[in-house]
Amino acid sequence: MPTHSAYPHNKESAPQSRRNFLWQSGGGLGGLALTSMLGQEPLLGSGILTGTLNHPPKAKRVIQLFMGGAASHLDTFDFKPALIKYHGQKSDFGEHVEAFQNGLGPWMRSPFEFKRYGQGGKHLSQVVAPLGEVVDDMAFVHNLVGKTGVHSQATYLQATGFQRPGFPGMGSWVSYALGSENENLPTFVVLPDHRGYASNGPKNWASAFLPTHTQGTTIFPQRENPIPDLHAKAEFVTKQSHKEGINLINKLNSDYALTRAGDDRLDARIKTYELAARLQLSATEALDISKEPDHVLKLYGLNREQKNYPKEINVEEETEYFGRKCLIARRLIERDVRFVQIWSGNDNSFPRRNWDSHEDIERDHGPLASGMARGTVGLIKDLKQRGLLDDTIIHWTTEFGRMPSTQGSKGRDHNPYVFTNWLCGGGIKGGVTAGESDQWGYKPLERENPTQVYDIHATMLHLMGIDHKQLTVRNNGIDRRLTDVHGHVLDQLIA
Repeated sequence: MPTHSAYPHNKESAPQSRRNFLWQSGGGLGGLALTSMLGQEPLLGSGILTGTLNHPPKAKRVIQLFMGGAASHLDTFDFKPALIKYHGQKSDFGEHVEAFQNGLGPWMRSPFEFKRYGQGGKHLSQVVAPLGEVVDDMAFVHNLVGKTGVHSQATYLQATGFQRPGFPGMGSWVSYALGSENENLPTFVVLPDHRGYASNGPKNWASAFLPTHTQGTTIFPQRENPIPDLHAKAEFVTKQSHKEGINLINKLNSDYALTRAGDDRLDARIKTYELAARLQLSATEALDISKEPDHVLKLYGLNREQKNYPKEINVEEETEYFGRKCLIARRLIERDVRFVQIWSGNDNSFPRRNWDSHEDIERDHGPLASGMARGTVGLIKDLKQRGLLDDTIIHWTTEFGRMPSTQGSKGRDHNPYVFTNWLCGGGIKGGVTAGESDQWGYKPLERENPTQVYDIHATMLHLMGIDHKQLTVRNNGIDRRLTDVHGHVLDQLIA
């Protein structure tokens, strides 16, 4: 069980109020959450221990785009002329290479053409070309390194800062630190791939040892029932009986909680029932895009037609589903949801419906990247025109990259040794690159100075007014934090 160093564990003490418990727990960070949740007192000052932010924030919220299955940096954002020049020749890395499968064939150029975009002339692949319209707002990191080529562990690392289960997702840490600005919607919302979860499923956004209410709320916006069990389906359940049932459950839980001082699990359960009741109205409204004007739908690659898609992976389907999630993400953050995570790709599906393109990069990355790019450029432009991009961080990531050599004749194997992230908005300096990969896109250009996920997380927390070293919770005798014992703010990314 987690402990909080500022909280006195005295079994003889009287039950504390929720307010007192939160102020005393977590070294003051519970107070941070309480300040925001209760009401609306501004988070001023500079000291975590006094229930305030470490420094003035530039961002209030995050939209994270996670490409499940490992998107290829070499076929999207990281242009490598050497692979064009030496395409088809035997790959020579100049060192022993440990491949995940059998992906050490000849050098392989991207099947997609690259062109320059924006004032800085940033190279982008043709399948992400729509992002050329906003590339000057984006900051790239091409020297990110992982620790493993195993999907589940690598996904955990990018999502939680640790490569094993049992640790909170980044959205949970942000929810814990800053709390909610809208009591009628979850603080942390997850929009998975419409076909299912990526590696690890809900463990990627679990609260772990943080309070239960900080976990991500999963919503499948394209399904008939986006939030399972939110609305009663049985004919004999009326609005009045449903309300009375919730009230009875909450009373029983509250009475029981009085005999269990310091145990926040029942408190979180009560809050979950209360939130669910409010969600029946608020979530239904937030997920309803039918009243969005046609020009906004078009911005995201959407229209009002109902379509049936072929079995094969295709651009239209990926565009609709990813674009819909991007539009709903905008609707959620403008309603003050703090952290929205959008996933593209589900786990180990065949035929491929994820970014794990061992067999055919062009077949898989073409539709997935095109759909992602259309939805993402719509999101960035829409946030910008509404004045929301200034204080919203958009973060694009994946679990690792793919090899510059060939697997089979058209695929690429796993490459945990280097891959790409990019960020936009929320105090990010657009049009810059912080760290390059080598000429092959195999490892960082400066091998002794790579970027790690801890640095990305530290930078994002910094932009939200939080010193990553002070956002800690003691669990099993260790002061845990999102960045473990690592992490440096990437100053070159900050405007």
